[in-house]
Amino acid sequence: MNIEVIRGEAEWQRAGAYFVRVQGMNRQHNISLREEFDEHDCDGTKYIILLDGGYPVATCRFYEVDPKSVTLGRVVVLPEYRGQHLGGRVLAEAELWICELGYKRIEIDSRIVAVDFYKKNGFVVVNDDVVKSGCFDCIRMEKIVVD
Repeated sequence: MNIEVIRGEAEWQRAGAYFVRVQGMNRQHNISLREEFDEHDCDGTKYIILLDGGYPVATCRFYEVDPKSVTLGRVVVLPEYRGQHLGGRVLAEAELWICELGYKRIEIDSRIVAVDFYKKNGFVVVNDDVVKSGCFDCIRMEKIVVD
């Protein structure tokens, strides 16, 4: 596996992220396109896209909440690429870019089934309140990043 990392801001790069999300969420979980793609899929939102031989296989996005914080989300790895640590790689690449941009805090609404994954990647639970994000039950987590 020869993984290439793209920091996506242009439309053609976002297309790779969208492809992964359609395959990994829309098709797998029967999430409508309207639910999967929201007002944050636009100019200004930043995407990490992992390519295997030019083929998009994993992604995430982040956008500014305030001058010190971002929201990270839509972390998706294609089903056939899961179990190869690409989710952690996507997070690490996003965190690197987030730090370079000067942000200090990352928040995420984690699906309950993914809380342990985010804990392994340095996130902590903010509170135990379960919130709905589309069809998923989620818990707010955060990570304080340092340069």
